[in-house]
Amino acid sequence: MTLFGLHWIDSLILIAYVIAILFIGKAHSGGVQGESDFFLGGRSLGKWFQFFLSFGNMTDPGQATTTASSVYRQGAGGAWLALITLFLTPYFWFTNVWFRRVRLTTMADLFEDRFGRRFLATLYAITTILMAIVGIAGGNVVALKTLQPLMTKPASAYTVTEQQMVTDYREFSELRKDHLASPLAPSSPRYEQLKGYYDRGELQPYVSYLQPVTFYIVSSLLVAVFVVLGGLKASAVVDALQVVLVITISLILIPFGLAKIGGVAGLHAKLPAAAFNVFGGDHASEYTWYSIGALLLVQFVGIVGSQASMTIAGSAKNEYAARIGAVTGGFSKRFVTIAWCFCGLIAIALFGPNLSDPDQTWGLLTQALLPVGLIGVMIVGILGGKLALLGAGSVVLSGLVVKNLYEPLFPGKSEKHYMFVARLTVPLILVLGIGVALYLHSVIALLKFAIVLLVIWGVPITLMFLWRRLTETAVRIQVIATLIFVAVIPWGVPAIPALARSAGLTAMTRERVISFETKASAADVAQGRAATEGVLITKTQRIEPVSLYFEEGVVHVNPKDLSSPKTGRGLFRVEVYLLSRFGVEVANFAPAGLLTTRYVVDALFPVVILVVVSLLTSPTDPKRVARFYVRLKTPVAPTLEEDAVAVEAGYAEPTRLDHTKLFPQSNWEFTKWDRTDALGFFGCCAFVGVILLFFKAVLAIGG
Repeated sequence: MTLFGLHWIDSLILIAYVIAILFIGKAHSGGVQGESDFFLGGRSLGKWFQFFLSFGNMTDPGQATTTASSVYRQGAGGAWLALITLFLTPYFWFTNVWFRRVRLTTMADLFEDRFGRRFLATLYAITTILMAIVGIAGGNVVALKTLQPLMTKPASAYTVTEQQMVTDYREFSELRKDHLASPLAPSSPRYEQLKGYYDRGELQPYVSYLQPVTFYIVSSLLVAVFVVLGGLKASAVVDALQVVLVITISLILIPFGLAKIGGVAGLHAKLPAAAFNVFGGDHASEYTWYSIGALLLVQFVGIVGSQASMTIAGSAKNEYAARIGAVTGGFSKRFVTIAWCFCGLIAIALFGPNLSDPDQTWGLLTQALLPVGLIGVMIVGILGGKLALLGAGSVVLSGLVVKNLYEPLFPGKSEKHYMFVARLTVPLILVLGIGVALYLHSVIALLKFAIVLLVIWGVPITLMFLWRRLTETAVRIQVIATLIFVAVIPWGVPAIPALARSAGLTAMTRERVISFETKASAADVAQGRAATEGVLITKTQRIEPVSLYFEEGVVHVNPKDLSSPKTGRGLFRVEVYLLSRFGVEVANFAPAGLLTTRYVVDALFPVVILVVVSLLTSPTDPKRVARFYVRLKTPVAPTLEEDAVAVEAGYAEPTRLDHTKLFPQSNWEFTKWDRTDALGFFGCCAFVGVILLFFKAVLAIGG
């Protein structure tokens, strides 16, 4: 017996999980007595809860699906979208101390406290809410695309239109295989027509019962109920459960997949050697040493921009808990990321290179590999990740709405009143997330966009902690300019048909034909290209053009009419366009060059604005700045009462801890390391090396 494509055993597992989530929310509802309990768990979460929150925030199953999708497209190098923050883990040893020591509730509070004005706090709250709604929408889309292949219709239930779509998908797969293998052959009109449908995501190998609107509403309603009842602590408990589920679903596909393709030896036999290259795959890969460096740069300057940084670290009962939770959660994520990468490689071997929607890679693997019962476990793992991510995210956003938008407009209300508004905010935010989810297309493009968005506030927050000379005017100008540059223009250009369809903006990179050496596969032997498997042979490959300026490519307005105008899809790459205006021949760029251009420009643009404008404008009130930095240098005391006394002592003598500065008498606030700082930092660096060696070793097994 099946229910919407699911076996009854899998359905029971799903129902049991939903009941457990609602029970967790109800069980923690009595512990939420006020705003501190709801938003920060009463600042009482120890290192285990900090680990669960950090791991859950960094390692939701949506990243498993996006990583597998990226690896399916790019080879092992595609894992860097999720793995790049490995190099930032030593940095977390310090940043979480900053956020705990400022002793504030929201990131918006940080701007008001540092500069003494509310404008930036309000602007941060508004823009972060809008950006986080995009993130919530992404969580919806990822979960949907992962679960859709698990709830498929039988072929006997297809409509005529659905049957035609599946047939067209199979035809396109065969035509594309021939097209890429025959570099000198011209494209057939039928191939171009079907490619238009493929690029739009309108060809699928199956039909799913799971429809977007129904799924988004039901799952978001479940999130709203358990968060409204239990607040951040309920989210932390769900994250704790999610740790077990994430590890389970990250590993269970691997043995089943290897068994089906002939083990790791079979994996290496079916894939080209370039697919196992950590620093870039073939010539079409976006991930080379220089593009990975650019990705690291933009992450480094922007990583602290998320409100979750303040929420998670601020909820810790002490600095040690904040530090340990951040680095253990971060390192744990890297190991499961390697498992996700392996699943993406298995997908290439199992399905070939022609999936119509690579964002569904994880769901298709589950459908093809797992038996009844384990499919149910996978479903609750993916759904639970969405609930955990959206749960913590909605608590964070409700805090911004209440503390930085509502309370300043309606001061003096009771705490009970503000708690009611906070709880009411959660479902409203989730509804907005549903609206955006219905508009989104590619989860990979969304993830790249989310990385860029962090620089808007991440750069000024980083400088706020490190540079006394930073001014409010500089932050205002930088935030508005960067917001326009990395968000408004990229979203606005595709929305204007005259621009999206212009000949200049729909330009493509030049098609290339490359030759490369690779080990012969069984297919090569069968086709007479080699005498035995494993010998080196030379192959040629067509590298199809990609859009220069649009993240999701260029398609015909009417896919049935190849003479119809072309239009760009997805976000507009304004950085690449500006480079072309300076005379750079961007049409010759490889995909890695396009990615590098985008990230380097986006990382440096806000830094230049902040430094230049700060030096040209009047500094902030020195007394306010001194109070901020003495508090930042004051360690958190064991109890809230002792901590308040220590902070007041610092306010009475703001220069009492200036001897800890690395550069005395300067505006730079780097502090001297103590034994804990040094041991933690170098220990983290060593562990980064261990994980990289482990990653390389895993990819080399069977090769």
